[in-house]
Amino acid sequence: MGASSLGVSAHSLYKWVKAVSPDRSEQQSKELLEAKSEVLRLRAQLRRVEEERDLLKKAARYFAKEPE
Repeated sequence: MGASSLGVSAHSLYKWVKAVSPDRSEQQSKELLEAKSEVLRLRAQLRRVEEERDLLKKAARYFAKEPE
């Protein structure tokens, strides 16, 4: 379907499509927000894993001291 079949100029059709398409800055903002969210999620996950690791280290030291 072309501009002529709609009864408008190609320039007008181009302007309409551009007006309803998200511009690059909106897309970049969305991608940045998604990346920030993922970084926050990964940081929280890293904290949990580090806490688990530290707990396992303490348990290993405790059991290594215990005589059998």
